[in-house]
Amino acid sequence: MESTKSFEGGTPLAPFVREGVDPEVTAVKQLLKLLDKAAKSARTYGTSNPVAQRFFQQFYDDLTKHLEHHTRLAFLVQRNQLFFRDEVVYEPERDATGDSFAFKMYSDGIRELTFHQGLTQADLSFFLDALWGTSSSERGSEEEKNDEEDDDIVTRLWAKDLNTITLVTAEELVRSSGFGPDVFELQTQGFMSMSVTSLRELLDRERAMMSPEKGHKTGMADHEGSGTTGTGIIRNQRFQASVVGYEVSQPELHALAQEIKVETARDATLYILDVLTAVLASEQSATVLTKLFEVWDRVLDVLVRNGQWTVLETVLTLLQDAEAARPDLSVAHKQQVVGLFEGLTRPERLKAIGLYLNRTPHAKAEGLLTLLLMMNKDAVPGLCSLLAGLEGPAHQAVVMEALQTIARDNADPIVRGLTDKRPAYVKNLLTLITRWNDPRFADGVEKALRHPEATVRRDALRLLATLRPSGNGTKLVGLLGDGDETVRLTAMKVLASGQFSAAFPVWAPFVTADEFHDRSPAEKRAIYLAMKHTAADEAVSYWQGLLTEWSWTNRKKKEELALLAADMLGKLATPAAIAALELGQKKGSAAVRQACGAALSVASRQHRQSIPSAANS
Repeated sequence: MESTKSFEGGTPLAPFVREGVDPEVTAVKQLLKLLDKAAKSARTYGTSNPVAQRFFQQFYDDLTKHLEHHTRLAFLVQRNQLFFRDEVVYEPERDATGDSFAFKMYSDGIRELTFHQGLTQADLSFFLDALWGTSSSERGSEEEKNDEEDDDIVTRLWAKDLNTITLVTAEELVRSSGFGPDVFELQTQGFMSMSVTSLRELLDRERAMMSPEKGHKTGMADHEGSGTTGTGIIRNQRFQASVVGYEVSQPELHALAQEIKVETARDATLYILDVLTAVLASEQSATVLTKLFEVWDRVLDVLVRNGQWTVLETVLTLLQDAEAARPDLSVAHKQQVVGLFEGLTRPERLKAIGLYLNRTPHAKAEGLLTLLLMMNKDAVPGLCSLLAGLEGPAHQAVVMEALQTIARDNADPIVRGLTDKRPAYVKNLLTLITRWNDPRFADGVEKALRHPEATVRRDALRLLATLRPSGNGTKLVGLLGDGDETVRLTAMKVLASGQFSAAFPVWAPFVTADEFHDRSPAEKRAIYLAMKHTAADEAVSYWQGLLTEWSWTNRKKKEELALLAADMLGKLATPAAIAALELGQKKGSAAVRQACGAALSVASRQHRQSIPSAANS
């Protein structure tokens, strides 16, 4: 059999008689040895391995230098060998077919491989990845990996459309010449003796001979191109076979362009939903419908992650009406639809809602409430977690509105949340309970009176007074020991409403302690006023002692308490209170006597006003 050649730089593809050793052939052999080492290292250790990267870089550097002098490097591919000119420049060891990149290319239909000047490292890397599939095995998703493994080398390179790497395939040879797929069969028919520089030019000449007009246009394109063989239209057609197309007039072309423009402008998500809706409305196959509802479940995931609440509302409404639109749905499919709604409460979906809203502080909440209201009572714990994690008040308000409806009859998570350490979350829960205004939650609200945040304790106290407006005030008196003055004053204000009772022994530990003298005048007055309404005559003995007490220590502060005591006794105006004031008017200091006199006048007026009231009643 004649030797097969592919000369560089325009040398004819003709038998070559060796005269000594060709230095270029030697250089190419060394180049391919580097490629072989790089390929083996990448397959064994991965492309990120330093050894594989070093071999690859050295191969790329030497190949680039070669292309700087020769513009291109072409190889003929035969089974398990690569030919350069008339020499076998690559042949693996015996029984190493599986590791041979020549065999890999040949089995995928490649009959000629050419590297062109200007080859980039990225193009070369992609070619080697496509050759051995390392890109799909080391990078990308599992689906992408499976898709790439289903494609051959030619398909992958055709999709990439590399300009610096060209191929001739067996399919092109068959379609252009009408002969068998083996490249060496071309030699026996005399094709290899033609004055061309590669199989690519051979195919182009063959096509030109079969179609003069096409050949003329191809020649013109070549002539008008860069001047390098294989450029222009020829290079763009390197993966194309003899394709028959349709003539399109300019008006038709314009109409198609407009349709494409309109189609491209459509929202991709809505387009997909339209397709899925059409399938739901018309599909008869039970298997396809089962898969369709599985797809709808993934659609819900995507819409939730992207915060597309209005679209999600439309989808859920559609699914709600699925049974009415498709009365022929099987029981299993109806259960799938129910499962879609039950799946709305999955923790990962509620978490995704929170992540999106916190990531997008100004995100619109339109449609979100509808989504949350479509959830059942099982969603309450998840919605509480969502509320606790949200940062925006507007978004918190939406979740609270949903909880107000969903959690009213399943409020255990709400009550448990009152012991949470996050103040904003607990205050939101208190607001929620305020809206319900249900006394059943009073015991739970009491737990919030021990919260470390003073504003929470104050809100809880006010709510408790609404839920439980009367009764035993002992626990409220206990708030006299609270570290925040506003909380203490709020508690005293509630007790002063006259709806609570608390015996004086409950008050005694606070009002008889030395620390009581250091409290502000406003607080001491509020405490005495609360004592008047809750303990009444039980506190008279304590106040009387203040009126008649003489002391050399803390005299000013004790006198201040005595003046407050006289005022409280005058407002109490009971016989016991009047008797205490009369005693104080006799035995107290000058200031106390004056205060007792004024208090007796107040008590006398109250007594006179109470007589007509009693008569009228």
